[in-house]
Amino acid sequence: MKQVLLVINIVLSITIVFLVLIQGKGAGLGSAWGGGGEFYHTRRGIESFLFKILIALVAAFFVVSVVNFLL
Repeated sequence: MKQVLLVINIVLSITIVFLVLIQGKGAGLGSAWGGGGEFYHTRRGIESFLFKILIALVAAFFVVSVVNFLL
């Protein structure tokens, strides 16, 4: 059981990293310290869908990690 949870955790983590890298387009390092705020940008379409999927995958990663820890 622990092996299956570990594999699920690895797959989730790789998928999360991939989705974060896809969404990183347009956000430079300067925006981390307050720069780049010239306009307000809302997520629409596929960007919104990917963001919601990312949140669900992070929640699943957390749950699987806790279950793996408790077993």
